[in-house]
Amino acid sequence: MSKAAKTDKPRWRLQFERAQALLARGESRAALETLRRSVTLNPRLAPAWRSLGDILTAAGQFAAAASAFDRARAATIDDPRLRSIADALAENYLHDAERDLATIHGPAARQLQGEALRRRGRLADAAQILSACVAEGPDSGEARMSLAQVLLAARHFVDAVALFDTLLAREPADVRALAMKAAALTEIGRYGEAAEITGEIAQAFPDQTYAWLVQASALRTLGRTAEAIAAWRRCLTLDPLCADAWLGLANLKTFRFSGDEIAAMQAAARTESLTDEDRAKLHFALGKAAEDAGEDGGAFEHYREGNALEQSRRAYDPDQTSDYVRRCKCLFTRAFFTARRGWGAPAPDPIFIVGLPRSGSTLVEQILASHSAIEGTHELPDLPMLASTVPAYPEGLAKLTRGDFARLGDEYLRRTRAYRNLGRPRFLDKTPKNFQHIGFIRMALPGAKIIDVRRHPLACGVSVFKQHFGAGFNSAFDLTHIGRYYADYVELMAHFEAVDPGAVHRLIYEDLVADAESAVRALLAHLSLPFESGCLKFFDNRRAVDTPSSEQVRRPIFTDAVDDWRRFESAIGPLIEALGPTLEGWR
Repeated sequence: MSKAAKTDKPRWRLQFERAQALLARGESRAALETLRRSVTLNPRLAPAWRSLGDILTAAGQFAAAASAFDRARAATIDDPRLRSIADALAENYLHDAERDLATIHGPAARQLQGEALRRRGRLADAAQILSACVAEGPDSGEARMSLAQVLLAARHFVDAVALFDTLLAREPADVRALAMKAAALTEIGRYGEAAEITGEIAQAFPDQTYAWLVQASALRTLGRTAEAIAAWRRCLTLDPLCADAWLGLANLKTFRFSGDEIAAMQAAARTESLTDEDRAKLHFALGKAAEDAGEDGGAFEHYREGNALEQSRRAYDPDQTSDYVRRCKCLFTRAFFTARRGWGAPAPDPIFIVGLPRSGSTLVEQILASHSAIEGTHELPDLPMLASTVPAYPEGLAKLTRGDFARLGDEYLRRTRAYRNLGRPRFLDKTPKNFQHIGFIRMALPGAKIIDVRRHPLACGVSVFKQHFGAGFNSAFDLTHIGRYYADYVELMAHFEAVDPGAVHRLIYEDLVADAESAVRALLAHLSLPFESGCLKFFDNRRAVDTPSSEQVRRPIFTDAVDDWRRFESAIGPLIEALGPTLEGWR
């Protein structure tokens, strides 16, 4: 094509074609700015908006991606009234959109109404409208996408995957559908399929750090450690300040940083533009590196700085936890359980593993998941979510009827069915914080078994202090808070043992390490299951493990972690003081 012919093209088209060429070469970051110029010149250029949404999805910028996809939808609408409503949705002006939709009828208007309801959080109403839209116009990809997002938000993951499959059958390179399908598959434990998808996205956008982060995490969960390390290192090649990649390597536990890598982390930690969250993650990774090098004092200082940064970001009131324990002790008396014996859904399927993080619960999960009758899942959110539906929890449980508890138990079993892929009669729910909901478990699921995995409070407390936790465990960033939380946990468990004896099987981590076979036999006896030697060869189990202990449970039991806390004994005075009498009576 001649130079003159090229210049006859509108500037927006030239920018768009240049962006497509950059994308074909894997240069999505350069394409991003070029696409932005093209839509500035032509705001109704739907393909450019979709490409923008794809890149932003791969970059983990989901709000910006959603806005780009909104603009793409609006650009395809011919009716000016509906286009105005779609623009309002793109600006998140829900009130304006809903007001104008009240005056317009037809399939396209109903589709926009369903999308507006989804954004309002009215998922059941949105699902009803969008399902009708899909039935009336099976070619409507936007209605299917909105409905799939509703199902994802409602945690109907299997149905969401089916809808994403329909979308992908028509458009295999739909990055939005691919990313959401991977998220749904991860939720239901189909990690291998999810990793295939995240790998496709990373290969399609090789210069996007976030895409490689997601792929690294997926590979670690599958036990493909060498590939995970390569993916994290690719992140760091793209962005040496990527704190999540440094922390991901540190969380492998078996990984050792080189001198050059430690120097790079130190340089990153000194970068002024770094957020407190990322600086904290780097301190945790540097603490791990210093500890591996035998520099205990320097390691603890990094852990202290990382924890201080996280504590400044996340509020935690230890008095609230203590008060919750007091309220549970008042509510859950022997008389409370006696009066309601036999209530709830009697199915014996669930096995709950509770306790504190870093107590050995992942090891116990791996051991039990190696039994032919038990399926391992992951840390499931369903029980706390159901508990949150009870008004004035936990006291509100006293007002529930036999039928209420049966419905709650049945709903838990229904929700968790999606995580069970092997057809085994029993399954594991390893969510340590569920110790706070034992009373609820005993009433809604009386046939379930509960295992309390407990570790020496100083060993557990120090291990917690060394671990960077995401959302949901805000007591982990202060030694005093950790000690008080452990003491409250022991107090609540002692109470349930007194009022409902035998309901919970206590397994001491140190006993398991000292004599694994005896501990495992006792555990299986509590579960009314026969002993299987495969449980002692848990390290041969190639199931996916999505916790920081994933590498440790793929090795035989080792004893070096039992007294590892003593390296820091001189620095943990606040933890010892907060534990008080619990330090002697924790077993």
